[in-house]
Formats: sequence, structure tokens, C-alpha cells
Amino acid sequence: MAEHHHAHATPDDQYLNTTEGAGHEHTDANVWMIVQFAIWLMLSAVGTHFLMWGMFEWFVTDRNAAAPVAEFPLAMEQEPRLPAGPRLQAIPANEIVVFRERESTQLNGYGWVDRNAGVVRIPIAEAMHLVVERGLPSRAPAAAAPEGASPDVSALMPADSSAGRTMERRR
Repeated sequence: MAEHHHAHATPDDQYLNTTEGAGHEHTDANVWMIVQFAIWLMLSAVGTHFLMWGMFEWFVTDRNAAAPVAEFPLAMEQEPRLPAGPRLQAIPANEIVVFRERESTQLNGYGWVDRNAGVVRIPIAEAMHLVVERGLPSRAPAAAAPEGASPDVSALMPADSSAGRTMERRR
């Protein structure tokens, strides 16, 4: 009987000997199959993205075509209303600049406070100059009460040491 020399004693026998002139092991992975897999993977990923993009476009078109009638038609006619404050500032840096410009205009310019009463606003520098010239208004000093007479109530103020329960003469 003829013996078959092609059979291996163990499955690992084929890895023991490498053929002469081979630049690689004959049991290495098939590079062409790996490249084919990468190409098919890339094509399927790109195709999936285009299919998803088309599906979302179809969703948007379908939704816009079947736009329902407004649930509250009278509310659609009104302009949008802001909720009750306090609200967040949209651009705080710009708002502080506008606020400071408005304050500067009020402090350094003339204007009416109450036109009916004849009260006007003057620039702060001029107001300080007038106060220095004319002085601040003050009360006339109260006359001293004679001994034994009841003190004038307007000359008394609550004492600090008694938490306001007793009165003392103004200084």
C-alpha cells in the first residue's frame, strides 16, 4: 500500500517549514481580502450616509407639506410677548455701555424733571459749584428751654444706648 506523505501528523506541522524563496510565510493573512473588506466597508458607510440624508430630506418635505392648521389662530395674529422679568441680558457688555451713556447724559445735561412744577435738572458740576457758592440749607438753632420747663420734642432724638426707648437732646 502506498503511503500518503501529504498528510500532517498535527495541524501545526504546516507552520514548521517555509518554502524556499518565499518572501513571507504562506500562512499570513490574505492582504487582498483585507483591502477588499476596507473598500466595501467604506462604500457601505458612504452609501448609508447618503441614504440617511435623503431620508431626512424626505421627512422635512413631508412635514412641511402636511403642516397642520394653527391650534390657536387668534394667538398667531398677536406679536410675540416676553415673559415677566427678570430676564437674562442678551448682550450685557452692550447694555452697560448704553446704561452708562444714558446716566452720563443725565448727569452732564439739562432736562425737565417735572415740567408742571418747574423742576429742572442741571449738570452735576454746575450743581456742585452752586452748593459751594450758596451753601446747604439748614435749620435755625433751637432756643434753649428754661430749667424745669418741658423740653421741646423736636430737639429730642432716640438714644442709641436704649435701642430707641428713651430720648436724648440733639447734639
